[in-house]
Amino acid sequence: MDKMIIRGGKPLRGTVSVSGSKNTALPILIAALLTDEPVRVLNVPRLRDVTTTLGLLTDLGAEARWTGDNEVEVCAKKISSHVAPYELVKTMRASFLVLGPLLAREGKARVSTPGGCAIGARPVNLHISGMRALGAKIQLRNGYVEAHARRLSGGRIWLDNPSVGATENIMMAAARARGATQIENAAREPEIIDLAAMLTAMGAKIAGAGTHVIEIEGVDRLHGVEHEVVPDRIEAGSLMVAAAITGGDVMIRNAPLAHLEAVTAKLAEAGVEITSDNGAVRVRRTGKLKPVELRTLPYPGFPTDLQAQMMALLTQASGTSVITETIFENRFMHAPELIRMGGDILMKGATAVVRGPTKLQGAPVMATDLRASMSLILAGLAAERVTEIGRVYHLDRGYEALDAKLSALGARIERVEDSR
Repeated sequence: MDKMIIRGGKPLRGTVSVSGSKNTALPILIAALLTDEPVRVLNVPRLRDVTTTLGLLTDLGAEARWTGDNEVEVCAKKISSHVAPYELVKTMRASFLVLGPLLAREGKARVSTPGGCAIGARPVNLHISGMRALGAKIQLRNGYVEAHARRLSGGRIWLDNPSVGATENIMMAAARARGATQIENAAREPEIIDLAAMLTAMGAKIAGAGTHVIEIEGVDRLHGVEHEVVPDRIEAGSLMVAAAITGGDVMIRNAPLAHLEAVTAKLAEAGVEITSDNGAVRVRRTGKLKPVELRTLPYPGFPTDLQAQMMALLTQASGTSVITETIFENRFMHAPELIRMGGDILMKGATAVVRGPTKLQGAPVMATDLRASMSLILAGLAAERVTEIGRVYHLDRGYEALDAKLSALGARIERVEDSR
C-alpha cells in the first residue's frame, strides 16, 4: 500500500492539463453493452475505477481493451454473463449501471447491491423503481437485484431526487425500450449530457438532457460509435484550489469552466483571481483569502465532490466560513484529519464552521475516500514540514497521475511504499 509524502509551503506555478472525466467515462464505457458493434472511447483517464469497469465488461463477455494511452475499445458482440458480482460492485458503485443495458439488450440481469459507502448510504431504490416503471420484474434475493423483462416498454418516471446514477441507468435502458419514456426530476449534470450525446450518436433518440425532463424514444438497435469524454470538472476544480491554497499562479488547460460556475463564484468570493486565457484558465492568489459560506447542491449548484477541497482552502481564510453538506450525510470524514494538521473546524450535523487562518502543520493522516484524499493533499501542500498521507489508493480511483501533475507545478510530493 502506497502513501504520499508532501513537503509543503511552496507556491505552485506552471501549466497543467485536466484529464478526461471519470464520472463520465464509466457510464459511457458501460453503455457499449447496448450494441454488438465496436465502441471507441477517447480521452479515458487511466484510473483504478476504469480498470475495474473494463474487467466487469470482460466478465460479461465483451472485449474491452486499451488501444492507446487514453483510448479504449469495447465490443460486446456477445454477452455471455448477466451477473455483476458483489466483489466488483462493492469496490465501485458505478458497476450497478450495467443493470439497465443488460435488461434492455438481453432481457435479464443479476446485479449485486452496492452495500454501504463511506460517505453515505446512497441507496439504489431509484434505479430499481425506474426499471420497474419500464416493465421489468425485479426481485431482491441474497443481496442481488434479479431483473427480467421480455422487452422493456417506455413509461413516465419521477425521481424523488435527481440522482445521477439513476438517471443514467434509466436513460440507457429506455434507449432500447419499446415506445417513449419521460424522466422527470432528472439529474442535470454534464455527465448526463455527455452520455446522452454518445447514445444519440449511436442512434438513440433523446431530448432534454441537461434539463429536469429527459424524453427518450426507444429504438430497436444501436450501432457503434467513436466518442470523446469531456474533461473532468472535479479534477479541474481541485487543481484550481491547489493553486489558491499555495498562493500560486497556475494555468489549467482543458478546464470546463462552463461546468464550474458555482465553484469559480465561490473561489472569486474567497479572493482568488480566475481568468480565461486562450482556452485555458489562469488561477492565482496574491492576497489574503476571505471566508465564504457555501452549501452543496445538485448541479448546477456547488458540487459535493469539491466540498472537502474547499474546506482545506478555507482553513487559510481570514475569518469564519460555514459549509453545509446536503448531499451525503457522512462527508465530513476529512475534517478530523484536517484538525490534526491544525485546522480549526467545528462540526454539528450537516454543518461545519471553519475558522481561520490557521497555520497547518504536517502530520501523519489517513484518507477515508476519494475526495477526502484530495483535501489532505491540498492541506499538505500548504502545511509546514512533512505530511504523510496513507491509503492513497483512493486517489487512484479518481485522479490520473496527480503526483506527477503537481510535481510538474513545483510541488514537493512523492509516492512511496508504506512499509507498515
